[in-house]
Formats: sequence, C-alpha cells, structure tokens
Amino acid sequence: MATQDMDFIAPLATPLPPLPDTELLTPSQWTTLLAIGDTVIPRIEVSSSNSTENLTVQASEYATLVDKLKQSRTAEPDTYLPRKYLEENATSVSGLKDNIQRILGDYVREDARKGIRVILSALKQSFKALTLLFASVWIRRSPTLGTILGYPQTPVHGKRSKGFNYDFIQFSPGSEPEIIETDVIIIGSGCGAGPSAKNIAEAGKQVIVVEKSYHYPPEHLPMAESDAGVHLIMNGGVDPSDDSSISIVAAQAFGGGGTVNWSASLQTQGFVRKEWADAGLSFFTSSEYQKSLDRVCHRMGVSAEQIEHNKTNRVLLDGARKLGYSAKAVAQNTGGKKHYCGYCSNGCGAVEKQGPAVSFLPDAARAGAKFIEGFNVEKVLFEEINGQRVAATGVQGRWTSRDSHGGVSGTDRFSREIIIKAQRVIVSAGTMQSPLLLLRSGLKNAQIGRNLHLHPASFVGATFPEEVRPWEGGILTTVCDEFQNLDGHGHGVKLEATAMLPGMFLTFQPWVGGMEYKMLCSKFKNMCGYISLVRDRDTGRVYPDPVDGRCRTAYTPSAFDKKHCMEGLLAMAKICYVAGAREIFTSTFGVSTFVREDNDVLEGQPDPGVNDPSFQTWLEEVRRKGLHVPEAMFASAHQMGTCRMGTSEKSSVVDPSGKVWGCEGLYVADASVFPSASGVNPMITTMAISDWISRGVVKGLRGEERLEGKARL
Repeated sequence: MATQDMDFIAPLATPLPPLPDTELLTPSQWTTLLAIGDTVIPRIEVSSSNSTENLTVQASEYATLVDKLKQSRTAEPDTYLPRKYLEENATSVSGLKDNIQRILGDYVREDARKGIRVILSALKQSFKALTLLFASVWIRRSPTLGTILGYPQTPVHGKRSKGFNYDFIQFSPGSEPEIIETDVIIIGSGCGAGPSAKNIAEAGKQVIVVEKSYHYPPEHLPMAESDAGVHLIMNGGVDPSDDSSISIVAAQAFGGGGTVNWSASLQTQGFVRKEWADAGLSFFTSSEYQKSLDRVCHRMGVSAEQIEHNKTNRVLLDGARKLGYSAKAVAQNTGGKKHYCGYCSNGCGAVEKQGPAVSFLPDAARAGAKFIEGFNVEKVLFEEINGQRVAATGVQGRWTSRDSHGGVSGTDRFSREIIIKAQRVIVSAGTMQSPLLLLRSGLKNAQIGRNLHLHPASFVGATFPEEVRPWEGGILTTVCDEFQNLDGHGHGVKLEATAMLPGMFLTFQPWVGGMEYKMLCSKFKNMCGYISLVRDRDTGRVYPDPVDGRCRTAYTPSAFDKKHCMEGLLAMAKICYVAGAREIFTSTFGVSTFVREDNDVLEGQPDPGVNDPSFQTWLEEVRRKGLHVPEAMFASAHQMGTCRMGTSEKSSVVDPSGKVWGCEGLYVADASVFPSASGVNPMITTMAISDWISRGVVKGLRGEERLEGKARL
C-alpha cells in the first residue's frame, strides 16, 4: 500500500448543461419507469406481509443484513447508516429523475426512446437495459453507498498541480459565417491530433486544433462520476451497439482518449506489425516506425520502473506466476514518476498522466499552434473540378460559446457558423466520428465506417477477505499475455485490471434482485476487477443515425471472438482463485457466484489448487452458460479501423501516407486508420502512426514551397 501523504483538495465543480426541455414521457410512463427503478434499487424493510412498493423481509433476515453491513465498516460514525442504506430506494436519491431525463433526452437514440415509451413490451431485452440505467445512476448519486464503502470522492494520494494555460480563439455573435485561415486544420485534440499538432507547429507551419468538447483544467479533475460521463465521454457514456450486445465507451474530451485512459503505454507488438506489413504496408516493420514509437514514448516519459502495484494488479501478477502464465508490468505515460491514483478515468488532477493535453498540445501551443474548443465540424470543404472533389480546402462547422460564467450550464451561450480555410486538413476525430465526418462531407468510398474493431471485453470480479480499496493505485499496471495467440494467427485475449470506480465496475455486474444487488455493492471495497480483452478478428461498422446523424454502431461479438473471450474469463478466474479470492463472479446474467469453502487443507495432504472439485464445477457452469447475448455483457474502450489504411481504394480509406484516397490535402490520423485490431491498448500505436503521417504532411508542404520558389525564379 502506498504511503504518499494526502495533499489533494476537492476538484472545482463542473456544472452540467441544461436538461432537455422536450416532453419525453407522459406522466403515467414516468410513473411506470420510476417504479421499475424502485424494483432495481428497492427500499428494504421489515414486514411479515408482502408490499407492492418495497422489498419486505423477516426481522431476522433484516438483522443479518444490518450486521453484515456493520462488519464491513472499519470505522462507523453513523450507527444508523446500514439501515439508511437498506431503506434507500432509487426514487429517494436526489437528482435521479433529472439524470434519467438527461440520458433519455440527450443520449438515447430516437428509435430506442420509442421502445421505452411502449415500456415494457419485449421485457427480456428492455429490463436488462433499464436495470443498467437505474443501477448506473443510483451508484453515482447514492448518498449512502459511498459512505458504506468508505469511498472518497477525491483521491487520497497525489498532489494537485497546475496545467498548461490554453488561450482559445473566441468569436463574437453574428449571423454570417466568420472566415479564418491557417496552413493546417486538425479536427480533434486526442492521441492522433497531439503529435500531429506538435510536429507541424514545430516545423513553422500555422496550425489550428479544433475540438467539439471543452477544456477542463486540472483544478476541475478528476470529475465526479456523475459529471464525467457528460463532459468527457461520447454520448454521455450511453452508447450500446444496435443489438445492445456491447457498450462502447469512447472519449469526447479535450485531449481525447489521453484525458480519460488508464496510462497503459504498450507499443505495437511484432506479430501485429508483421501482419500489417504483409498486407502491403511495409512501413510498420521499418526502423522509421520504431523511431515514431520511441519518440512518442520518450515525450511522455513512458516507463515501468516507477510503478507501485495496487492489490488488483499484484493479484494478476502473482496469480499468473503461480499458474505459470506469462505476465508483466505495463509501462505508464506518467513522466517517469510514480502515479498511485485510480481516478484518472475521470481526468488527472495531478497532471502526472502525460496525455496530449499535458504534453503534445502544450508543445504545439508553445510553437504557435492555436486552439478552438466547442467547435463541431460539420463538413470538409473541397475544390471541385467538373463536379469531382479533388482537394480539401478547409472545414465548416458551428462554434458554441461558453456561458457568461465560463461554463456550459448557463442559458446565455450562443453559436456561430465558422469557416476555416487551410492547405491541409487532418481528421483526428476518432474511430467513431472520423468516418461520419467524411460521409457528411460527401465522400462515397464504401469502406468508410467499415472494418470496425472494438477489443470486446468481459468482466471477472473477485472478493477478498481483506479490505482492498480498489480505487487506490494505478489502474492498469500489469498484463497477462499467455492467451494472446489462441488461433495461431495472433488472435486471442489479454487479461488486464479494469478501472475500479463504483459506477464503472458495479454497473456491469448482473442484477438478480434488489437486496442481492445492494449487498454485492456493499462489498466493493473488498473487490478486484478484471477484463478478458479480445483482439477481435471479426468486424462491424459505424454509420450515421438516419434521424439525428449521431454515431450508430453495428457490431456483435462473433462466435469466434467470444470463444477466445471465454478462455480468458476462465483463466482470470483461476488467477483469482490461487490469489486467495473468497468469491469470484462474472458479468454474465444467470451465472452463479463461486463461494470458496473455508475448508483448510489437512496437514500432509496436497493442496488441489484450481483442481478443487467445487471450483471446477463452477468453471464448467461458466463455460456451459457461454457468452450469449443478451445475458453476456461486453464493453469496449478501444475503437479502431473505420478509416482503414491500405494499398487500394477498394479495400481501404487512406493510403500508406494517411491521405484519403482521391482527395489531395485530406488526411486521417487517429486509430481509425489501423489496418486491423492492435491487440494492445491503442494509445501508443495511434500516436506513432500520427507522428509518421504528420511528418509526411510537413514534407509535402515544404515540397510545395520549394516548387513555388522555383516558379518565382
């Protein structure tokens, strides 16, 4: 356990935008929906008769629940807290209905809203979705759960630091578009945009970086879980695939994924580089690509030497060793410093995680780059010859101001249409949004939006006898790669720790009953959580919603990829068992929790380890149940491939230089250009590819200058 002193004042508030003002549900529909909420998170009370409103139990069972909750608290200032926790239901939580209204109004697709309005037909699928909805909001807003757990809203390790002082371009109100010019416009501010902006600005070119979201400096970070989804995650974190088989968590923040990721800094593996080179992209096995990998790692101070593993990551390392599995430490982009904080998925207030907003973008600013926040690019502009788009000439979009208090919650914000003319346009909006921008701009390549890889992940959780406090310590500092090549062609799984904030982990755990779910949540401080992360062979696509144009995802984990995921889940469960877990569970509905018996091995008798008959029986249950939708739950934090790089316009969107086929001056530089799934957390690969692409853009601009100079002579 780290001994670093606490020196972390609470972050500043991050008020949310106004609630949607449309009438989403009728009063009777709200009544029904909130009644479901009180079924998911019920008031538990003593009664000898059944109640239509609350969950009733016998006095003896209620006393047992209270005793268990009291025993789980090491220091209990409020002797009535366990009773308050049991008596709390969903609708008693302040702000819960407002949260539901925001989710339904701002983030749920219109076709899904129509489904909710007819509530409650097709219950098997609908009830799972509504359970997730209410569990997610309750966990983030409950006034008692955090106290039961001893969970601090602010990290107890680390020191708050000052970030870079960005100076964003502002615009005045006006009915006509404002036109500005630059050499290069970069759309997005994440892991593709950062290295690109740095390289081009340091080469002496004028650069403007535009971002749809707003910058929140370190004094606002890490945000509360209830705010982070709105300010930092695409679609409020409510983004299921069309068939609800997988939930997509994609950054939509200044700094992109580098603002909310878990610091894992893994270079592209050799077998993946060879696969891409064998497809005609020889650059990936060249020394130049390795230089790009090393260059971006050096800028962020990537290292594994300073790591102090928390309990979750120690279990993965030690358990893998006991089973003979290959496992190692994961290098971190923390500037060569120890970073013992588990809250960075909501932003880093210590300014130790060296994402783009802390490293590459300040470098670009110091070299003269300019920045615009709150700018939604609607389309790329082109020069046309005979009706054919031949060259990108800039972008057009809508800028929205902050309010008069410098936030986004006020009603006095205004918008203005902006046109930015440029010699080069670099699209770095991310795998989910870059292809949609190309489509909105009128490009017709059939590959745009296809070839989507998601690294689908499923969860394993374990409860230990001792208090773990899983929210403390680096999130992902170890990986087990024993099962990364299950098909002999580089497809398999990696076993990794997952972020252990209550809303991020408990939301994905199966609900079997209100009382059972509350008691499960109360054990969170003793839990460790893991994912079986698949390098997926099979793909999906993204496309614009026909009603409002937002990103839609057509993707279902294939039987091939789910088979690999299952092997990872079983292996992770074994790791937890040999590490001493008392309970082990998965995120698949209908699979029981393994509860370890307290039988000691008799002296002189061999310890059966994972051959324990009761454990083997449970593993057989997990395999037999399988990973079928909708019972199985998958999530994706890695999106790749929708503007795939290749050697032919028929099979890809960009050429080996990152240039969009058939369009001079238009490039894509983000994870969407990956030829296939990276198999590792994609930050470093994205940065290295973008480093290469942007250096090529600089060479092209300089070449044009030389030609113009010769022409003048």
